[in-house]
Amino acid sequence: MPPQPKKRWESMAKGLVLGALFTSFLLLLYSYAVPPLHASPASIRTPEDTAPCSPIPTESELVTPTNGSAGGCQPQRDIVFMKTHKTASSTLLNILFRFGQKHRLKFALPSGRNDFDYPAFFARSLVQDYQPGACFNIICNHMRFHYQEVRGLVRPNATFITVLRDPARLFESSFHYFGSLVPFTWKLSSQDKLAEFLQDPGRYYDPNGYNAHYLRNLLFFDLGYDSGLDPSSPQVEEHILEVERRFHLVLLQEYFDESLVLLKDLLCWELEDVLYFKLNARRDSPVPRLSGELYRRATAWNMLDARLYRHFNASFWHKVEAFGHERMAREVAALRRANERMRRICIDGGQAVDAAAIQDSAMQPWQPLGAKSILGYNLKKSIGRRHEQLCRRMLTPEIQYLMDLGANIWVTKLWKLIRDFLRW
Repeated sequence: MPPQPKKRWESMAKGLVLGALFTSFLLLLYSYAVPPLHASPASIRTPEDTAPCSPIPTESELVTPTNGSAGGCQPQRDIVFMKTHKTASSTLLNILFRFGQKHRLKFALPSGRNDFDYPAFFARSLVQDYQPGACFNIICNHMRFHYQEVRGLVRPNATFITVLRDPARLFESSFHYFGSLVPFTWKLSSQDKLAEFLQDPGRYYDPNGYNAHYLRNLLFFDLGYDSGLDPSSPQVEEHILEVERRFHLVLLQEYFDESLVLLKDLLCWELEDVLYFKLNARRDSPVPRLSGELYRRATAWNMLDARLYRHFNASFWHKVEAFGHERMAREVAALRRANERMRRICIDGGQAVDAAAIQDSAMQPWQPLGAKSILGYNLKKSIGRRHEQLCRRMLTPEIQYLMDLGANIWVTKLWKLIRDFLRW
């Protein structure tokens, strides 16, 4: 029986879309070639007319505290957040988006995509509407870190922060989220692909393979270093100490509330500024979490990240000690009470739901290819005027919030339309 006209047209349309997608894919691969993925930051050339940020602060730019509870300190408004992958960084991103929007600060926004051409190194020219000498208050989207390029966009007193996570847990999350985008994982045949991979990583891993960086020492890679270094190399310790010199605070995903209390104190912010709902969280996997021998194998496979994490786990608790354990306990309890209060005010049903149950498309989070495993929220229908704006902002996913801030992320939007059409 000959194919029906409607099905023939659908087939032709899908063929055209796939052809356009393949062409776009080749163009994106070409764009990644300059600068090359594994080039050193020093090899990236900055245009000769690129001037460093040279601001003249004005009184209207200053953010004034709402009360004197912070001892008269001035809230920090110049912030660089090195957004690492799979570390609760989307939740922290939302906090920064809200603060910047509330105080009408200037964001360095990505152009075309929702990241700064990751996994290529960051360059100032990637910032939307960048002009030589331009200054920005907040830089916070995914990038592969290039300190000199970032430093040239912010004032000398800008605060640099990032967030880390237990490397075995991060690897597990990254494997589930990005694994289908890494071709060498397609050779894995068992139901528990992660366990199969960890039994003999060297058999499958290709350091030069497409997207291979997602599956080994991802923190080291994101921070701009060679993720394939020998763990015994003296460069590893040098890089870790460099991170310590450059960043004012390194947060830990496992102690997120304690991290936010330290951040609030560092930035001289108010409690409302660091309220949050957990965003971009993954639905529980049917495959058990790593434990025992597999956990140890994942840690060993990501040894550069393990050394990085151990160093900053120790320094984190030194900061908590200096802050005061009793004071920390009080402030964490206050933060959790405030978050719980906002949960009751804002969230319909009081908890995150599967993507299929999200009623408003503006609240739909970005999903990994081939799965809808990222949870989202439904905003309550009736919220008082006092909290309506805050609730919506706290629940808005990254892509939608970027568009609200004025980012022209046409490549990301086009990719979403193609995925929706093909039901990927």
